[in-house]
Amino acid sequence: MKYLFIKTVYSTQINCSLFESGHGVKEYQVQIEINDIELIFEKQQECIEKSLIWLMKEKIKGCKCVFKRYFLSDIHNQFEELSRNRTDDCAISMVGQPPLNGTKVALWAYLQTDMNISKTNEGLFKAEHNGFCHLRSASNYSAALGSEMQSHLLLCNYKKQLEEIGCSLFNHCIRTWFFVQDVDNNYSGLVKARNEVFAKCGLTSQTHFISSTGIEGKSILSQSMVMMDTYAIRGIQQEQLRYLNASDYLSPTSIYGVSFERGTEITYGDRRHIFISGTASIDDKGQIVGEGRIEQQTLRMLENVKSLLREGGTTFSDIASAIVYLRDLTDYPFVKALLREKLPFLPIVFVYASVCRPEWLIEMECMAIAPEGDQRFKDL
Repeated sequence: MKYLFIKTVYSTQINCSLFESGHGVKEYQVQIEINDIELIFEKQQECIEKSLIWLMKEKIKGCKCVFKRYFLSDIHNQFEELSRNRTDDCAISMVGQPPLNGTKVALWAYLQTDMNISKTNEGLFKAEHNGFCHLRSASNYSAALGSEMQSHLLLCNYKKQLEEIGCSLFNHCIRTWFFVQDVDNNYSGLVKARNEVFAKCGLTSQTHFISSTGIEGKSILSQSMVMMDTYAIRGIQQEQLRYLNASDYLSPTSIYGVSFERGTEITYGDRRHIFISGTASIDDKGQIVGEGRIEQQTLRMLENVKSLLREGGTTFSDIASAIVYLRDLTDYPFVKALLREKLPFLPIVFVYASVCRPEWLIEMECMAIAPEGDQRFKDL
């Protein structure tokens, strides 16, 4: 993995990872943050957009965005401005999760070369190459009553979208993100709905689940308790998928009543993608480690992520992009300093978002890319 750290003339800091196998698709994960916290929102947004355009013209030519997520400090008052006159060809996620550096907006963008970009009639964004169709959706929400019903409708609608193009939750969905308003009170509704829908689809602890993050976050609709982003792949074979458990460090998620995988590894001919779900300070019995202690929780979280990466044949130096969520914004200076000491090279977005158990102070998710593939399968 190669990393670029660039301060631009647009008052931004760009953190960019680059993976290339020597042929085929190049992959870039880009994080853009504002340096000047005194800028108004409109100016901060303008600086981020200009920085991305500059980066694509000057440093990473020939690539296209396949996904973007904007982290917003006040989504209800920023959404309209951010949405105005957009012509993006990719899925755009906008979530109310304030950047912890004190700014109003930050961007995570995923870019690739050689992809044919389009949109299905069902509303999924497609990125196609070499027989694989990467399907993404973002900022899906519902106005139904309560988090359980909203989650049920979101998952059932997504299941129908996949089925209409010959896919299924069981065989093709790789990754989900659930953003839950007032997660302390509304997460249980998501858990119940997801468990029920998954069970009907054959997704159980005896088969497999889907890698996921369930975290505090707001959508533009004030009555929306749950918002969902998704990623699936049409053309993938089951032999290309492996699920990561790190059972010496982490318990199965099913023992505390939730249904997601700790991590998912996808093997292509020329590389492997490793998706690590939202990971907190938990032990192999499902118990919280270091309750009330941010340093202990941060270190245990890192150990858990490291163990999942190791099971997938990767290390921290293979991570393309990471997001760290903090329940208490006053922990940010300490956590940032600690992570920069441990992982000085790693591109990380830090956002203010409570984890799904009140006792958890911190959570981390990431994606890693490894150069070792398997020639039984097609290249990405």
